[in-house]
Amino acid sequence: MPPPEAATPLRLRYAMMELKGTTMKRSVTGTVAALASMVLLTCAMLPLRSHLSIATTALVLVVPVVIGVVVGGFIAGVLSVIAGFLVYDFFFIPPYLTLWVGAPQNWAALGVYAVVMLPVARVVAGMNAARARERRQGREIRQLFELSDLLVEDKPLDVLLSVIVTTLADVFGSRQVAIFLPDAGRLTIAASAGEPLTEDQLRRVLPERGAAATLDAQAAGDGELLVLALTAAGRPVGLLVLSGETAARHEREPLLLFANQVALAVERVQLREQALRTRLTDEMARLAKTLVAAVAHDLRAPLASIKASSSTLSDGGLELSPDARQSLARLIDVQADRLADLVQNLLDMSRIQAGVLQPRCSVASLADLVTAVLRDLGPALRGHAICCHVTAGLPPIDADLVLISRVLANILENAARHGPRNTPITISAALTPDGTIEVSVTDHGPGVSPDRRDEVFGLFARREDDAGAGLGLTIARTFVEAHGQRIWVEDAPGGGARFCFTLPVAAPMPEEPRLAADSHH
Repeated sequence: MPPPEAATPLRLRYAMMELKGTTMKRSVTGTVAALASMVLLTCAMLPLRSHLSIATTALVLVVPVVIGVVVGGFIAGVLSVIAGFLVYDFFFIPPYLTLWVGAPQNWAALGVYAVVMLPVARVVAGMNAARARERRQGREIRQLFELSDLLVEDKPLDVLLSVIVTTLADVFGSRQVAIFLPDAGRLTIAASAGEPLTEDQLRRVLPERGAAATLDAQAAGDGELLVLALTAAGRPVGLLVLSGETAARHEREPLLLFANQVALAVERVQLREQALRTRLTDEMARLAKTLVAAVAHDLRAPLASIKASSSTLSDGGLELSPDARQSLARLIDVQADRLADLVQNLLDMSRIQAGVLQPRCSVASLADLVTAVLRDLGPALRGHAICCHVTAGLPPIDADLVLISRVLANILENAARHGPRNTPITISAALTPDGTIEVSVTDHGPGVSPDRRDEVFGLFARREDDAGAGLGLTIARTFVEAHGQRIWVEDAPGGGARFCFTLPVAAPMPEEPRLAADSHH
């Protein structure tokens, strides 16, 4: 069986050696300081030796002892007392320059010096250590208070845990800090700071691979590893593992107190995230239910028209005139376009909700884009005169042409739905002072009241006379904002609504360098 030293990890032995080296260096420094001050004071008192009493000399030699204790600690203080005893006897107790003590009262003086100086060294060393401990504890308390403030902030769990382990490693000087949290029935490291835990340490924390035998606080027998249970309201939420000097007994009480705060913070964040997931799930279910209810009528109406028209056309027993057949065929075509638009809007909404909406920008002429949209929307805009004031002189736009085409199409369809038949719809575009192009669509419908101008772009929002699903303007706003631009609605001159949105202008192409003219004439 290997000796206990062999079972101690190599890093721990190195840390102990480093601590011993630091203490030894401090003791040597204190001893040298004490001896140097003792030499100076001795040289100063020797010429006055005949005028100084033995008691006065003993009081002066207290100063080097105090200096040694303050600088080097108790060991340096003891060495200073021994050196002071020898100097006191050799230079200031008759007979001089010898260690022989003649008179009995001189023995008493030396004895009192030695007996008094050792407790003085102990007291001064204790006071010095107490001051150092108070400074360290004050620093720890300040850092823990700062960390406590962080624990009550609304931060994601991974950020919170990272702050906790980093602060604990800094405050308590731990070589290793790790927090274990349950994940799918197994304990895993959720955050760590310092050196990674070794396989042997992991086996001691998790006796059964991937799962802890208990979440009760425990500590290793050699004092190297400290495992604290994180419990909130009597329910364990994880484990806090520290190694190094942190495992010392005198630091476990503040650690236990802080572990309770950490447990409460972790539980609070977990409950908040669980509530958020539940709320998102409920919201998605509500949106799905609302979406089905909103589009049910829009799906049934065109399907019913298509079904009725196609049944009429296919009924061989009915005598239909060519005009009637053409009217039914046109109705089927219009209603099929309505279905296609509705399906397209649903597909667009699915892209938005899935978070995969990424504009694929290209440079194009706005006038060409408007012309293409008007051509595709021909039947939907029937009954309205289209006044287009988009000139080819505008700078090209830099946008996703598919998305912007849907924006313009949805706004135009909205204008056609709300504008009275045989009223014009005006499309305009102009360059703005901030370097964007402002596109506007004006109708002569009832307009939008000021208190509903933001709401009209919301999901499933409908105007009073609108029987649609309320998706078109929501999709338009999302597509425009995906380009970093804005969309709004305002009153149109003479009545109606004016929907406006901005588009980014393409950066000017760099001019190709022209060849310098030939300088020979």
